[in-house]
Amino acid sequence: MTRPGQLRARTAVAARAAVVACVLAAGGAAITGCDQAASAAPAIQLGTASIPQPAADGMTDAFLVIQNNGPADRLISARTSDGGRVVFRVPARAGSAAMRTVPDLRIPAGATVRLVPNGPHLLVTGAAPMRGGTVITLTLVFARAGSIPVQADVTNPQTGGSSYFLDWPA
Repeated sequence: MTRPGQLRARTAVAARAAVVACVLAAGGAAITGCDQAASAAPAIQLGTASIPQPAADGMTDAFLVIQNNGPADRLISARTSDGGRVVFRVPARAGSAAMRTVPDLRIPAGATVRLVPNGPHLLVTGAAPMRGGTVITLTLVFARAGSIPVQADVTNPQTGGSSYFLDWPA
């Protein structure tokens, strides 16, 4: 027969064991969750960017690759380390060389979007002089992902540096 004192002692031991088990399980889950969050790749990744050296009028384009590994997002603004204004350009209609300015660029979930000469791209005006062979920083601002900087090579078409070949991944 179990005495009342022994029953209370067994119950107390069982309760402490349950608390310890819960703390260990919760701690393990928290550590696992932190580890998964730390190792997860960012939703938006940017490939190598290229900017042809501006002509005499100071206007040029910027090209790069955007990889979206997460939910749909929008590129809502951009800026350069050389100042000026950056706008988004897209073909006026399919197959057309004519371009029009748009307020943002949609970045579909799980998609790769290439900003290229005859497709969507960035138009830079009024920036400080850019010289071929130098590097500037483009900062792209996304509705979900926030601000992401990328290094952009300034190329000089007159010296053979006109390639806008875009490496992926960066």
